[in-house]
Amino acid sequence: MNPNAENPPRRTIAVIGGSGLSGIFAGESKRHRISTPWGAPSAPIEEGRVGGVRTLFLPRHGVGHTIPPHRVNYRANIDALRALGADAIVTVSSVGSLRNELAPGTFVLPGQFVDFTKQRPTTFHDGGRVYHVSMADPFCPDLLAQAAATGRELSSPFAEGSTYVCVEGPRFSTRAESKFFRGFADIIGMTLVPEVTLARERCLCYACLAMVTDYDVWAEHPVEMSEIIETMNRNVERMRKLLSALIPRLARAPTCACAHALDQAGV
Repeated sequence: MNPNAENPPRRTIAVIGGSGLSGIFAGESKRHRISTPWGAPSAPIEEGRVGGVRTLFLPRHGVGHTIPPHRVNYRANIDALRALGADAIVTVSSVGSLRNELAPGTFVLPGQFVDFTKQRPTTFHDGGRVYHVSMADPFCPDLLAQAAATGRELSSPFAEGSTYVCVEGPRFSTRAESKFFRGFADIIGMTLVPEVTLARERCLCYACLAMVTDYDVWAEHPVEMSEIIETMNRNVERMRKLLSALIPRLARAPTCACAHALDQAGV
C-alpha cells in the first residue's frame, strides 16, 4: 500500500502541554468534558483555533499541575483526543540532559526512546483481538520534519535524533542511574511512555517537543526544582511561538504511514 495515497489533510491538531505550558490560545476557546472507557482525561479539553486550524489543548498534569507523571491517565488522554477528532498530537515535555552539548534551554526532537517505567498500563488492547504495533520508528516522520523546519525558521532550532529514556518518577535519578542512562540515551523524562505507544495504537501522528530544563545528576549537581522552573519560565514563550507557527503547517495531507499503524499489527 502507498501510505500517501489515502491520507486526507489533517483537520484537527492536539497539543498535550507538559510542565510550564498552561495554554496556547490567544482568542476564544471552549471546553469539552469527556469520558472514556478508561476514565476521565487529566482535565477538560480546550478547543480553539491556531492559525485557522482547529486545535485541542490538554494539560497532561491537570489544572494546576496536580497529577504526578506516574498517575496520569494516559489511555483516557489519548482516547479522548482521538474521540474529539485529533489527527495528530504534538506534545511539550520538560526533560533533563544526559549530554554536555544539550544545555538547559535547548529544544530537542527525540527520534527514539527507551522505556524504564514500571507500573503504567501501556496498551488499549488488554483482551480480545491482539495487536503488536511496530515501534521501530516511534515518532511521526512528517511531524518531526515540520517541527525541525519551523524551529530553524524561528531561530529556535531543535537538536534532532536524540534518544529519550522514560523513567517512572516522580523522583529524580540516583547518581548511579543517571550515569547508567548516559550509556544509551541523551535526555531523560517521565511522561513520554506510554503516551507515544498509545498514540500509535490509535493510528495518530505523534511527536514530542522536548525542552531541556537541567543537567541530570550525572553532572554532579543534584537537580533542584527551582532551577527547572526558572528555565521553563525563560523558554515557555519560545515554545508557544513555535507551536503557533507549527500548527498551521500540519493542516495538510501527511506524508507518513501513521494512519495505517494497525493494518498489519493484528493477530
